Amino acid sequence: MRFQALGHTEIRVSALGLGGNTFGPPRIDAPATTKVIHAALERGVNFIDTASVYGQGHSEQYVGTAIQGRRADVVLATKFTLRDLGDETLQHRIRAQCEQSLRRLNTDWIDLLQVHQPSDALTTDELLDTLATLVREGKVRAIGSSNYGAWRIAESHAHALAAGCPGFVTAQNHYNLLHRHPEQDLIPACQRYGVSLIPYHPLAGGFLTGKYRAGEPAPAGTRGAAGSMIVKHMSTDLNWDILAKLERFARERDRGVGELAIAWLVAQPVVSSVITGLSNIDQLVQNINGATWELTAEEIAEVSALTDQGTSDPSEGYQITAGRRQHHQDDPIHGR
Repeated sequence: MRFQALGHTEIRVSALGLGGNTFGPPRIDAPATTKVIHAALERGVNFIDTASVYGQGHSEQYVGTAIQGRRADVVLATKFTLRDLGDETLQHRIRAQCEQSLRRLNTDWIDLLQVHQPSDALTTDELLDTLATLVREGKVRAIGSSNYGAWRIAESHAHALAAGCPGFVTAQNHYNLLHRHPEQDLIPACQRYGVSLIPYHPLAGGFLTGKYRAGEPAPAGTRGAAGSMIVKHMSTDLNWDILAKLERFARERDRGVGELAIAWLVAQPVVSSVITGLSNIDQLVQNINGATWELTAEEIAEVSALTDQGTSDPSEGYQITAGRRQHHQDDPIHGR
């Protein structure tokens, strides 16, 4: 397992991370969450990413229970939300959610605290100055963004530099073989400002696992069968054609296409860890196989060429409104 620093920090995370969006209702319960997390730790995965809103608010609690007695083995990331701020002050919202996350996670510190979605209701100065207080108090080790565009990354870096306060060391954004929009401006910004990228939806909602077939009903129990917007959006003639080529590439190497999708992301220099939502140990093993597959430079170039024409709108089935992302209940923001 490869380990890499988050930005310019000394915090090192495994190339594969666990996405906490599957922990809690309606996905898996507390015992199943503990089983998956323990299996991941035993296999070298040390990074767990969750959020205050995952699992109807239970994800953090389930993670906290699972890591009791093993806190030192885990790099723990979570997110706070600025949705529906109303008359609540920014300082109160962030501090209250941080304290709530600390209680749920049963820990004295959060390794990486991230803003879940951008908001135009506040300034970058307000946000970073408030987060700096939590870092000074030792409640948070580092801060990161999620769903930020390149201009927000640049603006945040400029303020942190001018104010002498901690800046974002990570950007958690939608990025996979069929959604390469971040390469246009987000990834260059991350590289310029020393920010690590943490891709979510690495498997395009399961489309890049090969479980769906063109012209056939989605298998029962899958997100596609439940009407997933991501899977619907991925199901274009062009993407089916690309998927077939990727499957052939992987098969020639006795691998699965899901392993290839993760291996390609891990090979990107700006990526520190690829987070995957999963429900069982079989999926964990497959994802670890992908994260530990070292593609050659020639293979990376070949796979990149195969997917250059993938069809994926930046909104990916979501509506972008007033600077924040609205998502469907059956499509958690950070998943497979």
